[in-house]
Amino acid sequence: MNQTGPAKAAPKAGSRAGSRAGGPDRRLLLVLVGATLLAAVVAVLSKQWCRLNGWEAPGVHIHMCYSDFGQLFPTRGLAEGYFPFFTPLPEDQWMEYPALLAVVAGVTSWFVPQDGTLLERTVTYFDINAVGALLCWLIVVVATAYTARGRSKDALMVAVAPGIILTSFLNWDLWAVMLAALGLLLWSRSHPVLAGVALGLGAAMKLYPLFFFGAILVLCWRAGKLGVFFKSLAAGAVAWLAVNVPFMLTAFDQWSRFYTFSGDREVSFSSMWLAFTWTGWSGETFSLVSNGLFALSCLGIAYLGLSSRHRPRMAQLCLLIVAAFILLGKVYSPQFVMWLIPLVVLARPNWRQFWIWQAVEVYHWGGVWMESARITSEGAFGGGALWIPLWYGSGIVLHMAAVIWICVSVIRDILDPDRDPIRRSAPVVTTDASATDGIPAASLPPFDPSAGILAKEPDRFLLPPAGRGRVQTG
Repeated sequence: MNQTGPAKAAPKAGSRAGSRAGGPDRRLLLVLVGATLLAAVVAVLSKQWCRLNGWEAPGVHIHMCYSDFGQLFPTRGLAEGYFPFFTPLPEDQWMEYPALLAVVAGVTSWFVPQDGTLLERTVTYFDINAVGALLCWLIVVVATAYTARGRSKDALMVAVAPGIILTSFLNWDLWAVMLAALGLLLWSRSHPVLAGVALGLGAAMKLYPLFFFGAILVLCWRAGKLGVFFKSLAAGAVAWLAVNVPFMLTAFDQWSRFYTFSGDREVSFSSMWLAFTWTGWSGETFSLVSNGLFALSCLGIAYLGLSSRHRPRMAQLCLLIVAAFILLGKVYSPQFVMWLIPLVVLARPNWRQFWIWQAVEVYHWGGVWMESARITSEGAFGGGALWIPLWYGSGIVLHMAAVIWICVSVIRDILDPDRDPIRRSAPVVTTDASATDGIPAASLPPFDPSAGILAKEPDRFLLPPAGRGRVQTG
C-alpha cells in the first residue's frame, strides 16, 4: 500500500514515527482533562431537576434527567444497606445486571449516610456514583489519547461528546467503557495478557467488551499468532470467573437474573424489532432471531478481516462488532451510545462525521424521553399529539442510519486504506529491514497505532478473494 501524507523528520531507521509516539504531551493532557471536567458540569446540570425534585415519573422523563442511580437506590434494597447478590431479597428487588456492576452499585451505597430523608440519601447516592462515573470518563479520555498516539487530539471528541454528557450519569456503563478503553490501550502497548484481564473485567461489568476478543481472534489468526489470542482470552476468562464464581456459588438465582432477564425480556425502546411486534413473537423468539443475525454479522466481519487485502485495524473490527450488536439488539438503552464513542474516535476520527452522528443521537435522546413521558403519564403528556411518536420514530430511524453510515465508512476504509484517516497520515516506512527484525518493510501490515504485539507480524493467513487460501510471507 502506498503510504501517503506529509513527510516528517526522519525517525530512527526502520521505525514508524507514529508507533514510537508515546501519546499526548502535558499541555494536551491538561486540555483534555479540563474539557472533560467542563463537560461533566454540563452533565450534572442536565440532571439538576431530578436532584431537586426526585426521580418520580413522569417528571423524570419530561425533564430528561432519568438515572438508574436514583431509581435503583430506593428499590433494590440499597437504601436499607443490603448488598446485591449477597443479601437474600424478594425477587422484585434483584439487580438485573452483571456481577461487577452490581458490586459497584453495592459498594457505593456504603458511603451514603443513614440519616436524612430518602430523597436526600438518594441524591447523595447519585452524587457518589456521578463522581465515580466522572473518574471513569477521565480515564477513557486519557486512554483513548494514548491509544491514538499520533492523533491524540482526537480524544477531545470523547471529552466533549454530547452522547456522554447526556448519558454519563444514567447508569454504570462508563465503568465498562473505561475497562474496554484500558483493554485497547494495553493491547496497543503489547500487553495482550493484561488487555485480556481488562476486557474480562469489562465483560463482568457489561457484556460488550467480550466482543473485542473476536477482533483479537481475527487479527491473531491473520498474523499466525493464535497463541497470543488464547493467552489473552484465558486471562480474560480468569478475570471474569474471579468476579462471578463467588456469586454463582452463593446466590445463583440472583446472579443469573441478568442472563435470564436478557433472554426473556420483550422488545423495548429504540430497537429495530419494534417494527415486528405485530408478529406476536415472544421475547425468547426475538432473542433467538436477534442473536442469530448477530452471529451471522460476526461471521461476515471475520470474513472481511481475513480476506481484505490490507489488515484491518483493531479499533475498526471492534467498532463493527459492537455496532452490529447494538443495531440488532432487542433493546437500545440510551447510554449504549457511550460504547461506540471511543471506538468511533479510534476507528474513524472524522470530526464532521462524528458531530453529525452526535447531533442525531441528541435528537434521538429527546424523542426517547418524550415517548417515555407520554407512556408513564398514560397519555396525559402531549395530549395525544402526533409530534411525540413522530419524533421518537424518526429518531430511531436516524440513529440507526447514522450508525450504519459510520460502519459503511469503516468497511470502505478497510477495503481501501488510502481512505482511512489514520493511514492517510501515517509516516512512510523505511525499506531498511535491519530495524524491523529482518522483515522487509514492504511485508509489514499497514500502520495501526493499536496493533500492539502484531505490529511487525506479516500476514500468514488470508481467505479468498484477497489471498486465495493460505498465504505464507516473511
